[in-house]
Amino acid sequence: MTLFTASGSLPRHQYVSVCGAFIGFGADEWFPAVWFGLHSHPGRAWGCTVLLECGAVYRDLPPHALAFCVDPPPWTIADAQTWDCYGSQFSLHVYEYLDGLDGIVRAADDELAADYLFTAIPVGDAYTQAPAQAKEFMFMRTQHGRLTIQPTNRVLFRDASFTTKLEWRKLRRSEAVYSCEG
Repeated sequence: MTLFTASGSLPRHQYVSVCGAFIGFGADEWFPAVWFGLHSHPGRAWGCTVLLECGAVYRDLPPHALAFCVDPPPWTIADAQTWDCYGSQFSLHVYEYLDGLDGIVRAADDELAADYLFTAIPVGDAYTQAPAQAKEFMFMRTQHGRLTIQPTNRVLFRDASFTTKLEWRKLRRSEAVYSCEG
């Protein structure tokens, strides 16, 4: 894992489409791009950095400006992300065990099938220091080709050799701090 302050490279680039309304190319058109970077600024949505077909790099696109298809369904910022970023430092990681797994995400008021892409792990901020507030964010590609970024309590994963039934369970938040020298 690499620690990023403000911006970092994705574990692997993604071929996407970008809504022209966000880049000044035409509100109802989608344009090919390569998503390769991510930016975190407290109080804002994750910012996506892409390379456009014309060779230009465009920074800080909100996640609802991206799609993994050329004709995606409507998507709002609330569908794309539940919580704003709360710090500028983070690490990006692909959990080997989760890589390739699909599951279900709760995006806004819907439950959608989705595939795991990677995880963003905030570090060095006040929320991350508090066990009950610490969150990792799962970046997922939905069944209809949209990007959603959800905390772990809004994602269920399907492992055909292990999980028997996907169900939302109320898990207790960890509020304890453990130390072997305490």
